[in-house]
Amino acid sequence: MTLTALALNCTLKPGDAPSSSALMAQQFLDALAEHDVTGSMVRVVDHDVRPGVETDMGDGDQWPTIRRQVLDADVLVVVTPTWVGQMSSVANRVLERLDAELSETREDGNPILYGTVALVGVVGNEDGAHKITADLYQALDDVGCTIPAQGGTYWNGEAMHTVDYNDLDETPEAPLQTLRTAAANGAHLARVLTAEPYPA
Repeated sequence: MTLTALALNCTLKPGDAPSSSALMAQQFLDALAEHDVTGSMVRVVDHDVRPGVETDMGDGDQWPTIRRQVLDADVLVVVTPTWVGQMSSVANRVLERLDAELSETREDGNPILYGTVALVGVVGNEDGAHKITADLYQALDDVGCTIPAQGGTYWNGEAMHTVDYNDLDETPEAPLQTLRTAAANGAHLARVLTAEPYPA
């Protein structure tokens, strides 16, 4: 069974600028590929995602295109940097737009994101990863996603220093192994939910 994944890279850096979030998001996709999950990444900041809590805010809003990819994915990966101890404003915008899915249901009456598995990654050279992970887990669960066991990873740089995740010569084993575990558990759970969906 081939599954699909979508990684939402919530960096604040547009275009091809080096991004720690992009690196971790790609590592998630690579790890998922080892479990026959094909995926792609969206750098959300490069799209005109309007503020609001509707599926389409009109006036050139580009969220509907991203939303379609979210709905088509079996696994949703959200990776955010840490700024002043918080997730990025881009990640917050993604959660606000996903709020619209609370009122969207499938033919069986369940929320439209039931069956979608969510994974989380956090990077930063300051504290905050545990709180950000908890906030993302809660919000993604609220809109109907399922979080697997140990469904996320993070990396925090040394306090008061400026070294970023993508500045490292190689990724430390601990966050990388945790990422691989999250990917393996996410792929497994996605297959379980595809074969045996939640009851109507």
